[in-house]
Amino acid sequence: MNPLNSVKGSITTGVVLAIVISVVLSTAFGNGIELQHYRIDRWLHILAGVMWIGLLYYFNVVQTPGLAAAAADKGGPGGAGISKYIAPRALFWFRWAAVVTWLSGAYYLLFGYGSTDTIHKAFALREGFRTIGIGAWLGTIMALNVWIFIWPNQKKILGIVPATDDEKAKARKIAALASRTNFVLSIPMLMCMGGQSHGLPF
Repeated sequence: MNPLNSVKGSITTGVVLAIVISVVLSTAFGNGIELQHYRIDRWLHILAGVMWIGLLYYFNVVQTPGLAAAAADKGGPGGAGISKYIAPRALFWFRWAAVVTWLSGAYYLLFGYGSTDTIHKAFALREGFRTIGIGAWLGTIMALNVWIFIWPNQKKILGIVPATDDEKAKARKIAALASRTNFVLSIPMLMCMGGQSHGLPF
């Protein structure tokens, strides 16, 4: 069976390939010490973050405008297929990727810098950790938005929980605003996350 024929098989294949590459690089070009650069917590944080932010961008740049265009096209097929089959699946990966991103990031702040006090320094915006701290605060706000505003309201919109038409209309506004807020916050958040290691360690 070809592993590329399923999502689970593709993810498993990618993880195995990443492990093989890290071991080969470490043994062929180093003395084993370099394995510390392939920290599983940091790798998982980046991997989950790409999934989370990638889906955030999909929702804001593709799906929302696409559904609006489908609603405006009176003779077209409409957006029922997206709402029934695509959105619930995308929201599953979206919300759990947010959890894994936040938890793995917190774990890395606790243990990845060689001191369990790093997470406090980052969230307190201490010198040397302000950049990553701002990124962590933005990521925390974004994760809370997912679970407090986006997902509960999307459940009403998609009919996962019962809601009147008025409740659905209100839920659409709240979910859209929270999602667009996360879209905006993701831009400086990504700058801060990359900047801590690449030029902005304030």
